[in-house]
Amino acid sequence: MIYIVMGVSGCGKSSLGAFLSEKLGWPLYEGDDFHPQENVEKMARGEPLTDKDRLPWLLKLHEVIQRERCSGSDAVVVCSALKCLYRQILLYGSKALTFSSSPDQEILPPIAADVFFLFLHGDYDLIHQRMMSRRGHYMKADLLRSQFDVLEPPLEGENVLSLDIRRSITDMAMEVEKHIIGLKSSPVMP
Repeated sequence: MIYIVMGVSGCGKSSLGAFLSEKLGWPLYEGDDFHPQENVEKMARGEPLTDKDRLPWLLKLHEVIQRERCSGSDAVVVCSALKCLYRQILLYGSKALTFSSSPDQEILPPIAADVFFLFLHGDYDLIHQRMMSRRGHYMKADLLRSQFDVLEPPLEGENVLSLDIRRSITDMAMEVEKHIIGLKSSPVMP
């Protein structure tokens, strides 16, 4: 099982990811660690990333997700995954680019039952306040608006569990654990 913790910067992805990793005993892959240095420098200057900037980063994370899935391992991956296309790249790699650029192409296969997005959502003011109080992160609070502007909340068909960030990390983790138990007891689980 792979859980991809997603949402805008400052919503608590890394905190929830670390908590789940420790609680479940699953490896944690922090998306920020996979950004090319150019992306980090750009964000540190207060410049929003473009789709072109994000592509190599998303493809690296796709490789991690595929490696874990192919080995049958469980893992937690932290990645903003703001757009539907980004989530498709995480799941299907460069194939997602072919499908998105050509409407005549076949539809991508359904999302595997062993990959779920945990969408951390909250309002701009709360997240902006959190970002203003954190120290030592290269992502500037000024960039939060650009993240909300490009955010395409995941749809139900994307294997998503939505979590309200006003809840505590412990409460959100308990909901994820209930989700895991429900999946394992489901006859559809591979």
